[in-house]
Amino acid sequence: MGTHLITGAGSGIGAAVARRLAERGEELWLLARNAVRAKELAARFPTAHVIVGDLANPEKLSFALGQQPLPDRIDSLQHIAGVIELGAVGDLPAKAWQRQLAANLVAPAELTRLLLPLVRLAKGHVVFVNSGAGLNAHANWSAYAASKHGLKALADSLRAEEHGNGVRVTSVYPGRTATPMQESTHQQEGKAYDPSRWIDPESVAATVLAAIDLPRDAEINDVTVRPGR
Repeated sequence: MGTHLITGAGSGIGAAVARRLAERGEELWLLARNAVRAKELAARFPTAHVIVGDLANPEKLSFALGQQPLPDRIDSLQHIAGVIELGAVGDLPAKAWQRQLAANLVAPAELTRLLLPLVRLAKGHVVFVNSGAGLNAHANWSAYAASKHGLKALADSLRAEEHGNGVRVTSVYPGRTATPMQESTHQQEGKAYDPSRWIDPESVAATVLAAIDLPRDAEINDVTVRPGR
């Protein structure tokens, strides 16, 4: 049985990963952005430990985690939470850039820094659920894509730095997935949302588990998941 710390477990891919690990009897530590969200997560995953830390304010994560119990070791640290705000470069204000860079890039970097000793202890695994936008940027996706391109760089650097410590690092690049975030994206694009057209979050969760379950003689560095229908 492993110990897994997950962000974004409240919905979508994060919830699917957390549910699968809970069903296997694994030990879960779930990060909630506030006390209300923590209560919701505790009700949904009654065997999990829930801690509070707001990814929108990465500079406050160190203090927040310092006031709460943490696991003795972390077999997988899974960065799944994210935010998206679309807009043309000529229209998107600085605060929209800052919000996305904070939650999608700076917070995963800071959370990794704070928890890395526990990951090293377990010779564990860091998983970044990135996005197809982390590989290709399209019109109106500049800030989100920039944050996700940065997340790829973070993962690649971390992998090179921590390989000698036995830490594995995987980036997962899902295409459009049927999540509340995708519904919001469609609203921003002014498009009708049909979840049946997109990847089931369970399929991305299966990909994440395949990476962390891989025998120790191998490591999945990058995996792209595209809609199959």
